[in-house]
Amino acid sequence: MHYYSLPTLLFIWFSLLSFSCTTIKKISNENTTINKLNYIGAFEMPFNYNYNNTTIGGLSGIDYNKKNNLFYLISDDRSEKNAARFYTAKLFFTQKGIDSLIFTSVTNLLQPNGKTYPSSKEDRFKTPDPESIRYNLKTGRLAWNSEGERILNQKDTVLINPAVSIIKVNGKYKSSFILPNNFKMQSTENGPRRNNFEGISFADKFKTLYVNIEEPLYEDAPPADLADNNSFIRIIKFNTRKKKSIAQYAYKLDPVAFKAIPENAFKINGVSEILSIGHNKLLVIERSFSTGKIACTIKIFIADLNNATDISLIPLMNNLNFTAAKKTLLLNMDKLGIYIDNIEGVTFGPQLPNGHKTLLFIADNNFNPLQKSQLLLFEVVN
Repeated sequence: MHYYSLPTLLFIWFSLLSFSCTTIKKISNENTTINKLNYIGAFEMPFNYNYNNTTIGGLSGIDYNKKNNLFYLISDDRSEKNAARFYTAKLFFTQKGIDSLIFTSVTNLLQPNGKTYPSSKEDRFKTPDPESIRYNLKTGRLAWNSEGERILNQKDTVLINPAVSIIKVNGKYKSSFILPNNFKMQSTENGPRRNNFEGISFADKFKTLYVNIEEPLYEDAPPADLADNNSFIRIIKFNTRKKKSIAQYAYKLDPVAFKAIPENAFKINGVSEILSIGHNKLLVIERSFSTGKIACTIKIFIADLNNATDISLIPLMNNLNFTAAKKTLLLNMDKLGIYIDNIEGVTFGPQLPNGHKTLLFIADNNFNPLQKSQLLLFEVVN
């Protein structure tokens, strides 16, 4: 065994501490300039892969804990296959592509009463719809959001408000954000459609939490269509300490990318996730899907909120007296020439060997054998 002198050990310890602090500073995601995304590679998870007696699928959100080099992945399973949950995983990659993804734990999302969430068959009024997950490096806790539910038919009416909850890393519930009144589910055509709280992102050194809805409120605009129809969604800015909304901003959706087959079949374009890059700017994922085309059209935009109007008290339908967020196209994934599935999550990851930041996107396969649970790795060029 080799022994080191005390001065040598102290030198090594201070060197490691200095390197650690430098590394954390370098991989900070605050105020990131992104001019281009270079595609590196993809990784596909096996369909219905079993981990600790749970089915991995429906992965709709991802975030990275740089302190522990750990990824959090949330499933949008509404407690149907297994209780609502999130996973932790280690990801290994190089500048040439993704080598492997190793799951390290699975944790149930817990209600305020400490119990797991029920399925719709057990209690349809308490069933969650998990969508996104974010880690707060300052508090060591997680934020996750549920879309809520809006079902209106002759047999039943189910109205569940969307929610953003704070939990410990063991899944235990701690608190919730206060929902603005215009985002409460209603049986009339007011407020949110069925698709509501879809993406979340911390910003401003975790002092802010941004939340986006996927489609417009009823009083704001119609859903996106094949032609430009002024379809605006809202991005909510929350104060994380007070857990209150402090502003809302309009963001205009692109038209649906392709016709449905048949033409009257389901089609959609909406925002599936957001990610803060600092300076009141967000990466925005627009996801377009049309029946008859298996792949999705995924566009990545940069949304600048700096000169956008606070529309908290303003309905947008037939209203031109507001300024929406400025959006700039960063990448249309159709240009990559590869199959792209239902991208619903994005996070910054570890640095590449060349020192550049990485972005990782994840696709939700909806537990459908015709779809793929994909991880896409990109190099950030600034």
